[in-house]
Amino acid sequence: MKNIFDIFFALILTVVLSPLLLLTAMLVLLFDGSPALFIQDRTGTDKCRFRLLKFRTMRDGKVTRVGKYLRACCLDELPQVMNVLRGEMSFIGPRPLTDFDIKRLGWDTDEHNARWTVKPGITGLAQLAPICDQNLSWHMDLNYIRNRSVLLDFKILVMTFAMVIVGKKRYGKQLWRMVPVEYPG
Repeated sequence: MKNIFDIFFALILTVVLSPLLLLTAMLVLLFDGSPALFIQDRTGTDKCRFRLLKFRTMRDGKVTRVGKYLRACCLDELPQVMNVLRGEMSFIGPRPLTDFDIKRLGWDTDEHNARWTVKPGITGLAQLAPICDQNLSWHMDLNYIRNRSVLLDFKILVMTFAMVIVGKKRYGKQLWRMVPVEYPG
């Protein structure tokens, strides 16, 4: 059921957002140069590799002029709708990681295998947390995997849009209180 929703919603978003996608790509190319897309290998379901798509927001280790605005509005993530269409990602799930990040976080052990049993998502519980913390992220990813449901996905989607609109830094902690999971610590 979730796969059908993902594909259906991704098709609609691709059609509806195609002018915005083209405009964004043109702005990146015009102001920040080529390429417009940032493509990076990530680890997905069953530890299979795939190529994650984002609008490029950095050059030479620095955020670009256009990139600053794309990141603030989360528009840099829009090309990942293509990853959803290709079946590599879902809209909701644990964020896909690079091999480097998996090793850096210590999540390459058997006890962390549960994380690779679901499709990675464009957004998820860990992205709603008011702080970026390795243990909290692991707890939230595991919590999502164990308790996933249509209702939880809907709540995460609504919370994600709310954070994009009002800003995570400004209202993140207030919004976090509305997330239906236990906060460790």
